[in-house]
Amino acid sequence: MTLRKELTKQVFNLSRYKNRRSELRTNMTESETLFWQAVRGKQLGVKFRRQHGIGHYIVDFYCPELCLVVELDGSGHFTPEGIDYDRVRDTYLTSLGLRILRFGNNEVTQNLVDVLEQVMMHNPTQTAGIQDPTQT
Repeated sequence: MTLRKELTKQVFNLSRYKNRRSELRTNMTESETLFWQAVRGKQLGVKFRRQHGIGHYIVDFYCPELCLVVELDGSGHFTPEGIDYDRVRDTYLTSLGLRILRFGNNEVTQNLVDVLEQVMMHNPTQTAGIQDPTQT
């Protein structure tokens, strides 16, 4: 087995968190649902995974092609404890070579197109503009 495959087995979607990932996918927030409807099925030209395990963390959305994590933050992330937790978590994720984008839930629900445009700024192959998925 190659080192990359071995590392992937040790870091991504650890089996002990499978039930929690499934629970999170079943009970997504409004902003997560809106974002997922806009990115699923390679609608932005790359594959996104939702509620993806990385180490002992579960990220909201992960794009392996872009090494990009997208987090949609509710009010709990803006407390002192939430900020500290996110700082530790982000340090771990960036140590794996991942980039992290964070958006507040209200940013997604109120201005999804801008959020998607910011996400796609990390895709060097994407050239087309973003259509508002709520208007189709």
